[in-house]
Amino acid sequence: MKIRAIAAMGLAAATLGMGVGGCATSTAQTTGQTKSTATTASHRAADFEADHNFQKDRRAILAMAGNYHVTFDFIETVAFEEGYELKDRKLSGGNEIVRVIADEGDFISLQHILVVGGDDKFPVKHWRQDWRYEPESVLVFVGGNTWETRDLSSADVKGKWSQVVYQVDDAPRYGAVGEWRHEDGVSAWTPPREWRPLPRRDATKRDDYQAVDAINRHAITPDGWVHEQDNTKLVLKGGEPHALVREIGVNTYKKFDDFEIAIGDDYWAATQTFWAAVRDEWTRIEAENESFGLTVQGEPEAVYMPILDLAKAVEDGEKTSEDAADEARAVIASFVTTSPGALQTRLASTE
Repeated sequence: MKIRAIAAMGLAAATLGMGVGGCATSTAQTTGQTKSTATTASHRAADFEADHNFQKDRRAILAMAGNYHVTFDFIETVAFEEGYELKDRKLSGGNEIVRVIADEGDFISLQHILVVGGDDKFPVKHWRQDWRYEPESVLVFVGGNTWETRDLSSADVKGKWSQVVYQVDDAPRYGAVGEWRHEDGVSAWTPPREWRPLPRRDATKRDDYQAVDAINRHAITPDGWVHEQDNTKLVLKGGEPHALVREIGVNTYKKFDDFEIAIGDDYWAATQTFWAAVRDEWTRIEAENESFGLTVQGEPEAVYMPILDLAKAVEDGEKTSEDAADEARAVIASFVTTSPGALQTRLASTE
């Protein structure tokens, strides 16, 4: 880890700088050594504090893994367009497992899997969140099913983490960079406002706005964690973006074990090799292109349904992970463009 390396270098420098006992030194030399020692001690203290905060950050991120009953609660609060009527509150919930699928110290990946249904429960691969400490860049949504890589300076990311959220088929959704703060007994991560695509609850039913300008706060609670959202629904068509309505969202993850947890874990055990190959393909596309997008407009069901079906075939033993991954790459290739057009050409038609 970079922080530990810095701390180790500080300790080594301090050790090498120690004088040999019995040697006489001048007042100037003593003063210089005192200042040098004080500076080294200050650096060591700063390195220790940075490492201490880094470990707190990691514990907070890893604390989001577990088994949960989840409540999704969204309510529109303030209209900004004349004649707009606030929509009814959207309240739903379910049971979900969150698993750590990668932990490299400064990179952590968490996969969400829902367990749904009546008497016959079944798994649904849900979203994924990737966390990276002091990243060199972050993938952000720029409207119209298009994403671009934003380069970051070392000053931009000092002590901070990026979070990039991915769709059910591991296509990207949105990203942001923020700082975990551990104050008043609460660990919370709050980034600046960033765009993200429409949630499925609106993308499948509405065409009066085209993006969400969102602040997403993640906070650890005594019995789980909460994802708080301050959302402004934006109209992008026809000119400069403008606000349609504001919405507050609170997604509460409460620790809960009284459901068929094994259904989610068994699904992941059967399909994780397939999904690793799918993730690798999206990662390749991101690494090789400053921007990329989907040729399909609006809700990208045409992209994710075939890929979810391939995962189901792997789970049922009808396809090998390798064969299904080849087919998934072909599906992705058929919908991805590395030369996305102007924003207005990328927006879904209202017809």
